Amino acid sequence: MSARIIDGKAIAADLRGKVAEDAAAFLQQTGRKAGLAVVLVGNDPASEVYVGSKVRMTRETGMGSFEHRLPAETSEADLLALVARLNADPAVDGILVQLPLPRHIDSGFVILAIDPAKDVDGLHPENAGRLMAGLPGLVPCTPLGSMLLVESVMPDISGANAVVLGRSVLVGKPVAQLLLAANATVTMAHSKTADLPALCRTADILVAAVGRPQMVKGDWIKPGATVIDVGINRLAPAEGAAKGRLVGDVAYDEALEIAGAITPVPGGVGPMTIACLLKNTLTAARRRAGL
Repeated sequence: MSARIIDGKAIAADLRGKVAEDAAAFLQQTGRKAGLAVVLVGNDPASEVYVGSKVRMTRETGMGSFEHRLPAETSEADLLALVARLNADPAVDGILVQLPLPRHIDSGFVILAIDPAKDVDGLHPENAGRLMAGLPGLVPCTPLGSMLLVESVMPDISGANAVVLGRSVLVGKPVAQLLLAANATVTMAHSKTADLPALCRTADILVAAVGRPQMVKGDWIKPGATVIDVGINRLAPAEGAAKGRLVGDVAYDEALEIAGAITPVPGGVGPMTIACLLKNTLTAARRRAGL
């Protein structure tokens, strides 16, 4: 029997609908729209697509969108000055500086400069510390979306064994904290982990976030496990194709035969990331308004 496919597009659309209802209620309560500022430096093609989607969906949910597109040669000082203005702007509840930044700008400095109360990417060390300490803060969007996908098929994960492949600050570490907070028993694995396939086979929940195409094979998966594939990798184009196809970190066709539930790539975690960005913006707006 093949696995249940977790439809990230449908779950994200449902979440955006809820955010739109809450955004309308916020407007009624405060007399203003919740506002998201997105900053793009340079013209990285993938970043331009992401920013376009974020701006469009922010407007569709009835929130204010403030878009700042800066040339690639913008200095670090000028970018930090813009962040300071957005921090001080009462119409802006969330600030997202699209990564990666040009090489001459230190992204760590820029993240540190964002007001933690407006850090809707959840990357500021204060928000990371709040997540670690179990305090309310803003949680990174991809881990938050991944957890919502787990909960869509496993409403109670207490006592479940979870294995997180990858220890990045963006995904691996925060998703492990969220799983732990939901009472799963969590193991973090990485490139130095001994006998990775055997460890993965112990997982009731397997989160793959390593950035290596189709690394997780079908025989790495425990029968009936829930598999969340965060990876998005473009394969080399086949003969006659302009672009290679997108695949995750999991060998999807193999995993489909063994897992209990699995996210596809594309159409799994990806749509949830933007939906959770909108959710975070509204959360930030409500907290700033004392609601």
